[in-house]
Amino acid sequence: MPTAFASHVPLIRDVPDFPKKGIVFKDITPLLQHGPALRAAIDGLIAATGHLDAEVMLGIESRGFLFAAPMAYATGKGVALVRKPGKLPAICVKKEYALEYGSDRIEIHVDAIQPGDRVLLVDDLIASGGTAEAAAGLIQEMGGEVVECCFVIDLPDVGGRARLEKLGHKVFALCEFGGD
Repeated sequence: MPTAFASHVPLIRDVPDFPKKGIVFKDITPLLQHGPALRAAIDGLIAATGHLDAEVMLGIESRGFLFAAPMAYATGKGVALVRKPGKLPAICVKKEYALEYGSDRIEIHVDAIQPGDRVLLVDDLIASGGTAEAAAGLIQEMGGEVVECCFVIDLPDVGGRARLEKLGHKVFALCEFGGD
């Protein structure tokens, strides 16, 4: 974990039984509200991924946008958005994926990723990895290359990192919390 970020990890709070009983939600809003912590998180993500020479930062709805956009700004790159169904105004490529109980779908504009684009997938947290896996699949279906999947938080016991790595994706997280 980058030293500058480590001192800000206590700003990530646990919210028990959210969004449902038995889940301990990792809430980053205190981190977002604290300027030095937010800066340390973004700087830490950039420092860890800057060598990858990504052309596009792909933010996953919605908290991924909060990190992908400033990373893109700081590095002079573009941002692509992956959103829930019906949120993007132009023609979209869609990907359905399985959830524990049912399915969900994400979408991206057809022109957001060009063949050959090197794409850095960005989100606030990796848990089970379903949404990140679907987003990586969209990138690849559009002809892009996933250079890495990066997150502020990893919950390794939930299995998302392992799921992405099994598919051949590199994964980076600023911090991790076990037992969740």
